[in-house]
Amino acid sequence: MVNLLISQLWWYVWGWEVGMAALAWLLIPLAAAIGAGLWGTWANRTRRSRSDGPELDGYARFREAMEKQHSGT
Repeated sequence: MVNLLISQLWWYVWGWEVGMAALAWLLIPLAAAIGAGLWGTWANRTRRSRSDGPELDGYARFREAMEKQHSGT
């Protein structure tokens, strides 16, 4: 009788461990997806707040300086 109860308890505990392991494996991709979404939101925040104006202005000044004809020395 005692052996029967112990074997049933062992299957109950083993089933719980398998269930928790499956839950952990499902939570890992879920946490990764949430983290990727948060990172994408954070990485994209600066693109909305500033334009390419200063970079393009600097490139135009650089291009004009390179196109100028300098007297050779």
